[in-house]
Amino acid sequence: MSLDTLSEFISAIDAIGELVRITEPVRVDLELCEITDRVSKMPGGGKALIFEKPVLADGSVSMYPVAINLFGSMKRMALSLGVENLDDHGDRITKLLDLKVPEGLLGKLSLLPRLLEISKFPPRMKGGTPACQEIVWREDEIDLRKLPIITCWPEDGGPYITLPMVISKDPKRGIRNVGMYRVQYLTKNTVAMHWQRHKVGAAHWREMAERGERMPVCIAIGGDPASMYAASAPLPPTVDEFIFAGFLRKAPVHLAKAVTCDLEVPADAEFVLEGYIDPAEALVTEGPFGDHTGFYSEADLYPQVQITAVTMRKNPVYATTIVGRPPMEDFYLGHATERIFLPLLKLTIPEIVDYHMPAEGIFHNLVFVSIKKEYPGQAFKVMNAMWGQGLMSLAKVLVIVDNWVDVRNPQEAWWVALNNIDPERDVRFTMGPMDVLDHASRAFTYGSKMGIDATKKFPEEGFTRNWPPLIAMDENTKASVDALWPKLGL
Repeated sequence: MSLDTLSEFISAIDAIGELVRITEPVRVDLELCEITDRVSKMPGGGKALIFEKPVLADGSVSMYPVAINLFGSMKRMALSLGVENLDDHGDRITKLLDLKVPEGLLGKLSLLPRLLEISKFPPRMKGGTPACQEIVWREDEIDLRKLPIITCWPEDGGPYITLPMVISKDPKRGIRNVGMYRVQYLTKNTVAMHWQRHKVGAAHWREMAERGERMPVCIAIGGDPASMYAASAPLPPTVDEFIFAGFLRKAPVHLAKAVTCDLEVPADAEFVLEGYIDPAEALVTEGPFGDHTGFYSEADLYPQVQITAVTMRKNPVYATTIVGRPPMEDFYLGHATERIFLPLLKLTIPEIVDYHMPAEGIFHNLVFVSIKKEYPGQAFKVMNAMWGQGLMSLAKVLVIVDNWVDVRNPQEAWWVALNNIDPERDVRFTMGPMDVLDHASRAFTYGSKMGIDATKKFPEEGFTRNWPPLIAMDENTKASVDALWPKLGL
């Protein structure tokens, strides 16, 4: 059964014993972040938190409780997407990709359930007054200071909305985009929109700015957890995130028409900030911001959004997150993407067995990849192919190992890799685009990458010595000790 609202998600988290409600007053300025940071560093990601009395900048207690660290464990991440294991969605994608038309009538009929499943994904418009518009603020009623928007770190440029679904539309093709971009509070009715140059929302803005047209933007906060996750997923520009969320939920996402602009928003969102970007207005300073790298990203110029309406449910909960020194909640969101998108990576690089981005690598800095190696030079072929795959093009270090290595265990992956390499022979450097947040690259968004071939070497690769076998106990001895083990008192 799919979770349709944030409240249903919170109730489901509570039911599995992973929710803590905090009744003490806690300031949204820094205190809330410090508590959440300590919790998220606990083994397994800590509990999800509801702050029932968030204290605003003016000292008053907000009407709206704050939910945070909702996705911050493997169990909660799987729960949010309606599966026992995150690999389950990857298996569904694998089956959908394997749509070779079989022979015979019965074989062809067997395809129908999969094809019908696809047809269920598009979002549906909801009639009447949607839940997200039970309360509407317009004009002088708009006051973002009433929302418990948090300031995370001491050097941040201000309070930030950190877990939004930012909705825009391609002005040419009309394709919707839903992205998760941080949004900085500026005044009671303006915010700064941080979308990096390679993001789809930024492309929409550039195109409309060139035409001199106002760009409508909606910022939805809270909703069904699959849609919240989908906003963070690196989907191609032509794929609607709400369709993808429908696939994950196995049920359509319900949308409603925004009150003041020509966009559709999640009908069950907790809050929606509606507005526009005027190309005639000057860019505004956004940042600094304590980012997921664990370092502050610098202030820069970004577009300002003029808020034309704030809509909400009758008793909304404000959903947010923090980023900073890993591991944090964003690691679990990223891990879901890693698992779900593995079949798509295999589609173009079929020798890949598995891959993993450990928390310490903050997604783009380190990627372990296991492959089924069948010919010399294959590890380097995989490196080049991965650097040509969407956001994988930003990967700073790729480590390629053989198929038997458990890349989801960084200790094992490094143990094998460091044993298997001759650094001069097995390391390759190349130049290319880098993540906007990479403060060490030689130029902004441009620098070097490293690929490490830690696979077993073939004679054609210049290795003529004996490759040693892996140490492993024989099966008979292991079975014998298994039988003896209960008697040993160990």
